[in-house]
Amino acid sequence: MITLDNLQNTTRAFKRCKRVGRGIGSGLGKTCGRGEKGSGARAGYKRRLGYEGGQFRTFAKMPIRGFSNARFRKPYDAINLKQINDAFEDGEIVNGQTLADKGFLSGVTYGIKILGTGELHKKVTFEVAALSNSAREKLQKAGITISVEE
Repeated sequence: MITLDNLQNTTRAFKRCKRVGRGIGSGLGKTCGRGEKGSGARAGYKRRLGYEGGQFRTFAKMPIRGFSNARFRKPYDAINLKQINDAFEDGEIVNGQTLADKGFLSGVTYGIKILGTGELHKKVTFEVAALSNSAREKLQKAGITISVEE
């Protein structure tokens, strides 16, 4: 039976704290592992991120090259055909408003992309920003109306 007096923390390994300033025999006596002189030996010293002690910092040596589109990316909210098949009835329109009403959209979106996972057995109309190739093929085979907004 577990009681308060025999509880043990088994989630991580036990690690002893570093005891400094306890005599020269401990290996961390006198200067307490800080060396001698300099700002690193003083109380309140904070090492700057990336500082390499008189050497040119690694991040400063790296070339700044290329272009990242991450700042200008417009993420789509993706939804699968299987989810549409489960949530919509025949004759309904699948667009941003109806998907938001059914709770599929995460928040601010630049459009909806339909993905091809699953099958669609209902005749619905799509007004979306993008389609995956597999979804486009499945919808064309089923003869479903697609309106892609650019």
